[in-house]
This record gives sequence, structure tokens and C-alpha cells, in this order.
Amino acid sequence: MFYRFARGILWALVRVLFRFRVEGAEKLPQGGGYLVASNHRTNFDPVFVGVALKPTLTFMAKIELFDTPLVGPLIRALGAFPVERGKGDTGAVDFAVHTVEEGKVLAMFPEGTRSTDGTLQRGKTGCAVIAGAAKATIVPAAVCFGEKLRFRTPVTVRFGDPISPKALGVDASSPRTFRTGTRLIMSNIAGLLEKGIG
Repeated sequence: MFYRFARGILWALVRVLFRFRVEGAEKLPQGGGYLVASNHRTNFDPVFVGVALKPTLTFMAKIELFDTPLVGPLIRALGAFPVERGKGDTGAVDFAVHTVEEGKVLAMFPEGTRSTDGTLQRGKTGCAVIAGAAKATIVPAAVCFGEKLRFRTPVTVRFGDPISPKALGVDASSPRTFRTGTRLIMSNIAGLLEKGIG
């Protein structure tokens, strides 16, 4: 209930602050768990992706945010869970896999951190690993805007064609497939970004 309430407020706020639009929502799977993999440029990105999707999202967020007053309790209430970046946090990965297997929607930013210049960075393999373990579909997404995010900036959240587990081709016994799957995910996100703001 809190998530729905907060999403409603944030949706109204986003529409006031920015010229916001969503493209490709008809491509989203209907029912069942899946992952949304998006580029990452600003702290607003989780909000943009969250308000663009009707299902309740679960976010993987860096553990440092959970120690921040106000922010920590808020993001926990909104369904985020912590991950220790760069330390092989298997607990967070297991939780993420279980989340998707339960039929929930998991949102991830495969770059692992924000891009300072807007250029899509090399993706981390975590998204592919989780999707492979959960045998889940990945929906590529792109948050598109100009050079800087300012008041009334046009912002488009664009969803692409879902990537099936078969197309992703991840095999737990072959780390090479994690890298191949990650390149496929990032290539799809790059294609969405190339279409511009719309």
C-alpha cells in the first residue's frame, strides 16, 4: 500500500518537474516475474523507471544508501534491498533470484554506477547471472534526456523487446555466457538510447 501511495505522489511530481513520457509499455510481460535492465545517469532514474511501470518494483541498491538517515528507511519501505558492490554479494544475488521466482519485477542498472557523461558504460554481469538463475525474461529500458536534467526537461523512458532466457543464453557452468549475455543486454539498451528522447 505504501508503495502505491508513494508511486502516485512521485508520478504527479515527475509530471510537474519534467516533460515525461513512456514508450514501449505494451512490450512488458503480463504477469510473472521478470527483470528490467536500464541505463543509469542520475539519482532520479529509479523514480523514472518506477513510475513508468504499474507493477510494484523491487530495486537492488548500494548498501551505503541504507545507512543514510531518511533515505535508508524510505527505500526499504519502497522495496529496495542492499548489495555490497564489488564484493561478490551472493546473499543479495540469491535474494534477487528468489524475488523474480516469486513472480515479482526486479529493476536493475547493469552499469553498476551512474554515468557521469551520459555515455553507456560497460555492463556488470550480475543482471545476466540473476536472469539465468531465475530463468527469467529481461526487459531492456532506457531513460533518455538531453545533456543535463533540469526543470521541464523532456524525459522519455523507453522499453524494448523482452529478451527471453533462451535468447540470453546463460549457462551457470560457463562464466563466458555471463559476459555474452551482458553484452546482449547492453546492446539492447544502447539501441533504445540511440532513438533519442522521442
